[in-house]
Amino acid sequence: MRASRAARTCALLALCLLGTGAQDFGPTRFICTSVPVDADMCAASVAAGGAEELRSNVLQLRETVLQQKETILSQKETIRELTTKLGRCESQGVLDAGPGEARAGGGRKQLGSGKNTMGDLSRTPAAETLSQLGQTLQSLKTRLENLEQYSRLNSSSQTNSLKDLLQSKIDDLERQVLSRVNTLEEGKGGPKNDTEERIKIESALTSLHQRISELEKGQKDNRPGDKFQLTFPLRTNYMYAKVRKSLPEMYAFTVCMWLKSSAAPGVGTPFSYAVPGQANELVLIEWGNNPMEILINDKVAKLPFVINDGKWHHICVTWTTRDGVWEAYQDGTQGGNGENLAPYHPIKPQGVLVLGQEQDTLGGGFDATQAFVGELAHFNIWDRKLTPGEVSNLATCSAKALSGNVIAWAESQIEIYGGATKWTFEACRQIN
Repeated sequence: MRASRAARTCALLALCLLGTGAQDFGPTRFICTSVPVDADMCAASVAAGGAEELRSNVLQLRETVLQQKETILSQKETIRELTTKLGRCESQGVLDAGPGEARAGGGRKQLGSGKNTMGDLSRTPAAETLSQLGQTLQSLKTRLENLEQYSRLNSSSQTNSLKDLLQSKIDDLERQVLSRVNTLEEGKGGPKNDTEERIKIESALTSLHQRISELEKGQKDNRPGDKFQLTFPLRTNYMYAKVRKSLPEMYAFTVCMWLKSSAAPGVGTPFSYAVPGQANELVLIEWGNNPMEILINDKVAKLPFVINDGKWHHICVTWTTRDGVWEAYQDGTQGGNGENLAPYHPIKPQGVLVLGQEQDTLGGGFDATQAFVGELAHFNIWDRKLTPGEVSNLATCSAKALSGNVIAWAESQIEIYGGATKWTFEACRQIN
């Protein structure tokens, strides 16, 4: 019984001395003393002997606890400072990124899934952006050549002086682009300089585009309604044209057009026709490294066209719902055919016909990676299968060439958006 009471006394004494901390303070020893049942065990232990040593241990424990509290408070203050600095860094990062940039943990979708690529051009690497600006310059030069040809036929000193002025500005812009490319190759360009240079060049291009458009507008009243072409100089998701007229229900069709493109990989989507509930009712597309394809009600046939050589090509595709038989013509010559392409599925009416973009929703949902880049003209649709002779007449600009009885190429029937442009085009003059 006494031994048991002594053990309890030692345990309580240990709690009395160590209750304020649980740290390892090196070698320790416990002093056990027999005391009466009602006595103060801690006081009795001190009185029994070793009081100075016990007092020293207690003070050491208290000092250690205070040091730990100070350390914890200091660490909390450090954590608060670091948290504040981190918050400032994150805020600055968001401001630098801008509203269109992807953020950590954000909801921005990858290209090709979100379809919202309105600002993709401005976020491309500087070298790629300058390359695109160079393509736009080339497009403007081509338009000036057309204006020059027009001015020779319709002599006007005002037109000639404006043409010379614009040509001078384009030459100056070309020198700026070349200089900027050389700077990039030498590694001297910085992000800020790249942005300033690009904004300066794009501003000049916009001004040129407006001046040339004014000149071209003056020609419009003097040219036939079908002697024009559309140009899509850049791969964007906002540059397109829309045909004012929809398609009727069709059990056969022929679609023909002139195309010119040097885009790679893939020239994009010359046209797409979407109806409620089916975005791919009728689509012509060359995407990535895939061959050009015709889609009818989401069914696909690969076409033998090779047209991205920077030259004008005339293409036609015919189709009948019976057995899904199709034929493909390039420059008046049949190059491929097949069957079982959406057999017994009529082309549905009341849809939206878009030139230059692939629709993922009715009249929208454009994806910049699928956009057409190049020139397009004489887009015609018939509700029957044309004969090889009729296709040849179209490709050779014969006087016997027919206009589409469903969609005929007419300037009054085309609406353009996002910077796509129109100007005079004479197919036979281009190929002869």
